[in-house]
Amino acid sequence: MTVAVKPAADPKAMAVVDELVRRGRAAMASFSEADQARVDEAVTALAWSLYNPGHAKELADLAVKDTQLGNVPDKIIKKQRKTFGTLRDLLRVKSVGIIEEDKKLGIVKYAKPIGLVCAITPSTNPGATPVNKAMMAIKGRNAIIIAASPAGLRTTARTVEFMRAELKKIGLPEDLVQILPPPASKDMTQALMQAADLVVATGSQDNVRRAYSSGTPAIGVGTGNVPVIVDETADLDDAAKKICASKIFDNATSCSSENSVVLVDAVYDKAIAALERAGGYMASPTEKAKIQAALWPDGKLSRTLIARDADVFARGCGLSDTAQSRKFFMVEETGVGRGFPFSSEKLSLVLTVYRAKDFDAAIVCANEILAQQGRGHSVGLHTKDMSRGRMLAECSDVVRVLVNQAHTFGNGGGFDNGLNFTLSMGCGTWGGNSITDNLNYRHFLNITHLVTTIPEDKPSEEDLFGAYWKKYGR
Repeated sequence: MTVAVKPAADPKAMAVVDELVRRGRAAMASFSEADQARVDEAVTALAWSLYNPGHAKELADLAVKDTQLGNVPDKIIKKQRKTFGTLRDLLRVKSVGIIEEDKKLGIVKYAKPIGLVCAITPSTNPGATPVNKAMMAIKGRNAIIIAASPAGLRTTARTVEFMRAELKKIGLPEDLVQILPPPASKDMTQALMQAADLVVATGSQDNVRRAYSSGTPAIGVGTGNVPVIVDETADLDDAAKKICASKIFDNATSCSSENSVVLVDAVYDKAIAALERAGGYMASPTEKAKIQAALWPDGKLSRTLIARDADVFARGCGLSDTAQSRKFFMVEETGVGRGFPFSSEKLSLVLTVYRAKDFDAAIVCANEILAQQGRGHSVGLHTKDMSRGRMLAECSDVVRVLVNQAHTFGNGGGFDNGLNFTLSMGCGTWGGNSITDNLNYRHFLNITHLVTTIPEDKPSEEDLFGAYWKKYGR
């Protein structure tokens, strides 16, 4: 039998990480006896460290300056909205002591810390994601050490400074939240993953795979490439407005952003017109070729065009002045797969448009897109026939099916749906992940089950096998 061995980390990196881990575990030990009120106070402190308007603005400015991804106004909204929603969720649940009791089953559940958390965070959300994960980790009385992306390191480091200052202000150990020091390196991240009790990885699939292969229990997220169906019953202007608002938010940096729309033939032209009224620009075949050449100059997405403002993107692709004045760009496509790059995630203000003869064909098209990239993440539908949402959910290998919603504002939690607020969305085994829901506080808890006896619950053989024996014999 072959035994998996953790890859050895660099000794210098291990020395740095060992000291951070020591401090983190010491802080966690002093926090271990905190009651629910004190834990919730700590979570609120972390939330305020980012929700604070001055901090949100400073971090948004720094993130855009360093990463060149997204835009400042939307990053401020994202930071405050996600933090506010996550705080709402966390303050409504218990994470200390008895959190659940089922007298009928004789089971009482006690929440315990999961331990020291290694949080790998992306350049697309270098301020919001660290705070989001830290709030959930602290809710479970854990300590967290953040491994930031190189591009977002300055922003994340400043974010951690704000969190630590707020913890200090309320008399709690600052070392409940730490960050790997610069320069960001794979060796140091590897050492941290090996030393931690849990790894939570958000970002590139390379980071997720490394987390899962670290030898430490890990939670990762999948790739987004959301397709959205618009059927013949939909309110086309409402659908177009939601698709536009979601697509252009933070210049499409979110993995939840719509990447394709599948329009049924009966309303195809009207739907395109609605999308144009909402701010879309339909590229001609010649312009489509220009966009493809500029967006994938060497077969990979161009770092100079992804997540850029619409006018910057249009000029970079050599589009007209008219195009430069629009909010997002549509390209018509007929194929899916490696030979059709527009069928994949684009991280830019480009929306791929497919035509389907009817709703059944639209489901097939959406699933083909997801099979190419994004399986497990999300799919959407704009319709007035709610039964079609159930049909889509039954037929699609995704964790989230959103009906009549803007994906960027919905599948990571919304104030008008029941999903948990998060910036890390599990995609199940379809997307190579271990969870099939939005990352939330329960993923940062160990649970002790107190089990007591109940009246015997043992059915007869006839109860269990009777129908089978009757149909097939003994």
